[in-house]
Amino acid sequence: MFDTVLIANRGEIALRVMRACRELGLRSVAVYSEADREAPHVAYADAAYLLGPAPSSESYLNIPRIIEVARQAGAGAIHPGYGFLAENADFARAVAAAGLIFIGPSPEAMERMGGKTAARREATQAGVPLVPGTLEPLDSLDEIRRLGDAYGYPIAIKAVGGGGGRGLRVVRAPDEIADAFASARREAVVSFKNDALYVEKYLTNPRHIEIQILADTHGNAVALGERDCSIQRRHQKLIEECPSPALTPQLRAEMGASAVRLATLVGYVGAGTLEFLFEDGRYYFLEMNTRIQVEHTVTEMVYGVDLVKAQLRIAQGEVLWMRQADLRPRGHAIECRINAEDALANFRPALGTVGSYREPTGLGVRVDSGIRANYAIPQFYDSLLSKLVSWAETRPEAIARMRRALAEYEIGGVITTIPFHQAAMAHPTFIGGDLSVNFIGQHPELLDATRAFAPPPPEPAAAEEPSEARNITVEVNGKRFGVRLFGVPSGGGEQPAATAKEPRRARARNSSQMAAKVDGVSSPIQGRLAAVRVTAGQEVESGQVLFIIEAMKMENEITAPHAGIIGDVLAQEGTTVESGAVLATYKH
Repeated sequence: MFDTVLIANRGEIALRVMRACRELGLRSVAVYSEADREAPHVAYADAAYLLGPAPSSESYLNIPRIIEVARQAGAGAIHPGYGFLAENADFARAVAAAGLIFIGPSPEAMERMGGKTAARREATQAGVPLVPGTLEPLDSLDEIRRLGDAYGYPIAIKAVGGGGGRGLRVVRAPDEIADAFASARREAVVSFKNDALYVEKYLTNPRHIEIQILADTHGNAVALGERDCSIQRRHQKLIEECPSPALTPQLRAEMGASAVRLATLVGYVGAGTLEFLFEDGRYYFLEMNTRIQVEHTVTEMVYGVDLVKAQLRIAQGEVLWMRQADLRPRGHAIECRINAEDALANFRPALGTVGSYREPTGLGVRVDSGIRANYAIPQFYDSLLSKLVSWAETRPEAIARMRRALAEYEIGGVITTIPFHQAAMAHPTFIGGDLSVNFIGQHPELLDATRAFAPPPPEPAAAEEPSEARNITVEVNGKRFGVRLFGVPSGGGEQPAATAKEPRRARARNSSQMAAKVDGVSSPIQGRLAAVRVTAGQEVESGQVLFIIEAMKMENEITAPHAGIIGDVLAQEGTTVESGAVLATYKH
């Protein structure tokens, strides 16, 4: 038993777990990086601890420090959320070795199902249909070419160590293999600290359907229906709904039974999701996410089960309190992921500071958010800002409610995916429910519709002016405390936030102005230069990929604006570049 939970994560999922803890009478402990000092999850927790001076992109991966904080805070359990360490068996072992409870599956079950090739072997043993592919990681480009010939193109090169579309590249011809393999490996290392890759046949026009399961420590397991996650960009989900418009009750029961059979085979405990591709009436096991999913919200709305509280109760040793026969879907739910991305620029990450912020409300509307007004979005983490969920008795009503909620959702100062979601909700194909993972690519008219919904480009948000009474935070030995100050500090005190922010905005404008005056290749975003594919003196074509920038855990291709000969290459691989920075010049 435990009464205090440390949440080894950030953003909206950290808040989601903390709220579940509070409802169960459990104390919650937050951890945070240097970049997250003012994040909402830090303020909400009962206690909060700085993870240390490590780079912000690595802070949440510091296992020894997280264990140290858990002991210092008196936590009896650790909830990993999703991403970061959520599917890291070594972390689960370290938690157990420290005498703490890991809220999730055992390390052994995680290894059997968390690694994609291992999960495929288990699915074969459980008699669950599979997409044709390898059961072992691959290092040889020649072997990948052989498999491409055997399966037929396209094929998918995928990361063994994770999901969420990270480290996945589609190869449509043999001459694309080398670049796709290198790119997938880079992203796999960044996202999962695991460069192992495997290959499977890429189905050309499937739906992406996943089954939610819950299993206790006493051998009981149930399936809580399915989620249709077909609308994606870069193989990552944008819109999810429950139930799927494509499944009959018979197929739902069959897929649920397959998921439970596979989870039971490996001794799985807790919440987990088994992902399938569905095409021409047949389903194929893809992978298992051994954690809570981003889109767990739609299952909760339709099945009336709080999945995060269920995780906590199962970790406390409770016998599963629900039976399969009692689980029936009620109504329809849709989730739109509100990301800091520009849909009109191929969903490029869009950093900035949130200005005004107002969430929609009303019957059947839910917002799981990790942001607030005047919040600066860090470059180091996923672009997800919040999740907007609608529920209604029927799918058409849920769509109408989502359209209303999207129109009411105000996030000033930054570019988000809200206009894209408004366009998607109004699109006849979405309304008809005939969807596939190629929805965005098959409907280029979505861009024009998105443009019609898009507001003017945001102005940089002004930070709050300090009032007479100010709430500030201080850290003592790495622990966060809130302090309320009255009056303006005299000389030597902290500069007002608006003044402190101004030079940064000025620098960004100056760099953009400089880039505009130089005939060269500039970066439209801030991030880490993951690859340089050009050298001085090289002749390039318009649209040729010259640089790859990694920002918000996504790789972004920077292309040549026009044909010509490169003069100087000004940026080096591995360095961080600012938005508007000139990466290379043309020779004249």
